[in-house]
Parts: sequence; structure tokens; C-alpha cells
Amino acid sequence: MKEHQTLGYHPGKTRIHNLNPTAKLIFLLVVSIACMTTYDTRFLLFVSLFSVGLFPLAHIKWHQVSFVIKFIAIFSLLNLVTVYLFEPEYGVKLYGTRHLIFEGIGRFTLTQEQVFYLVNLVLKYFCTIPLALVFLLTTNPSSFASSLNKIGVSYKISYAVSLALRYIPDIQEEFFTISQAQQARGFEMSKKGKFLQRVKGTAQIVVPLIFSSLDRIESISTAMELRRFGQKKTRTWYVGQPFKVKDSVLVVGALLLLLITLWLFQVNGGRFYNPFL
Repeated sequence: MKEHQTLGYHPGKTRIHNLNPTAKLIFLLVVSIACMTTYDTRFLLFVSLFSVGLFPLAHIKWHQVSFVIKFIAIFSLLNLVTVYLFEPEYGVKLYGTRHLIFEGIGRFTLTQEQVFYLVNLVLKYFCTIPLALVFLLTTNPSSFASSLNKIGVSYKISYAVSLALRYIPDIQEEFFTISQAQQARGFEMSKKGKFLQRVKGTAQIVVPLIFSSLDRIESISTAMELRRFGQKKTRTWYVGQPFKVKDSVLVVGALLLLLITLWLFQVNGGRFYNPFL
């Protein structure tokens, strides 16, 4: 599997790469919480544009994230369809007005309020998913673990987080290897194959992928035990990155965004911005 197709840390010298990993994590968590708790379209649109705009700043190319974005887009679309099927006029209940767009069949009508509510759900995806991808592709796992340990997190937990981040590309490479082996045995999983045939072939990869992952986990745990990992209360780090002014500014910016959502609660009289009043 080509390196540029792997979803994991890609070294770089951009401003986002040079930020402290812990500061980036705090920004990701705080902004995600802010976006999940509010339905103010203006705020969500601003954060969405900001999140998407980080891709060129971090020199992230489309081919690096295309598979994940397409995968998430499919499930997001299914989520929107499910929301509409279960409650086609939920937006009408939320906003208290009803502006009909299409009459439909039975209870399946289409209103401006429902469309507006679904647009807000889409914006929530645009707020959080790009931020998570940028964090994943620009954060050195070793530096991240060291930074977590320096702010008081146990080095055992920090190292576990580092291993998890490192393991994501390994899983992708293992998936690609098993996929190639399955295709060599006659299972068509390329774009030339039928959709159901490709789904069936992908499902057959899951079991060997799970067993290979368990073997890898056992090997890593055994190696760590042989090196007496966890015997000491503290440890040193080969890679470390101190907090700088720009990192503090990033954290303060995240807190300001969270405070803005609290202020919008008072302005809107709740979580929802209602343009229909």
C-alpha cells in the first residue's frame, strides 16, 4: 500500500504540524463539544469553513482522505435518510412553523423546516470530521504521548494512546494485504466487480483482519513485558514538544468558541437558531 494512501501521521513542516499535539487535541475536543451542543447554523457554518480550510494549510491532499470521507459520507447520508423516514416533520416541531415545499405521499412531506434541520446535521459533520482528520494526519504519536504525560496523564495511558494512533496505518496496510490475497484467490473486490460481490469480499476480510490484529497485540504486549514496561512510576521520552505561545492561543481560541455557543444559547433562547420567526 502506498504511503500517501495511508490514513495516519504524515510528517510535514506546516504550522499545524508544528503545533503542540496536546493543544491540538484540546482544540479538537472542545470545538467538537461546542458544535455538538448547538444548532446555530451561523456558528456551524463558520466552524465548517474553518475546518475544511485547514486541509490546504496542513498540505493534506484529497487522495489521503478520500476513502475515509467517502465512507463517512455514505453513513451520513444513511443517517439523514433515516432521520427523515422516522420523523419527516421533526423540523416543524422544532421551529414551530410549517412552510411546505413538496406535499409527498401520506406523512412524507418536505418542508423548509425539515430541510433546514437536516442541513444543520450535515454542517455538524463538516465541523468535526475535518478537524479529526487534520489531527490524525499532522500529529506525531510519540510527541503526542510525551505531551500528554507532561500535563499529568499517566505515561501508561499516554503510551497506549500513542500505540493506538500508530496502529491505524498498520490496520490499513493489513487490510490491503488481505484484500490482495483474496483477489488472488478469485474474489473480485476492485471497482470492476459488482457492488454486492465487493461487499461480500470485504466481509470476508474482517475475520482474518481481527485474528492478525490479535496476534499483533499479543506480540506488542509480550515485547513490552520483556522490557519491564510499567515497572517504574515515571519514564523519559525520546520525543517531546513544550507548550509555546501559539499553542496557548489555540487553546484559548477553542475556549472562546465554546463560550460563544453558551452566549448563543441565551440569544436564541435554546440550542436552535430559528430563522422562520
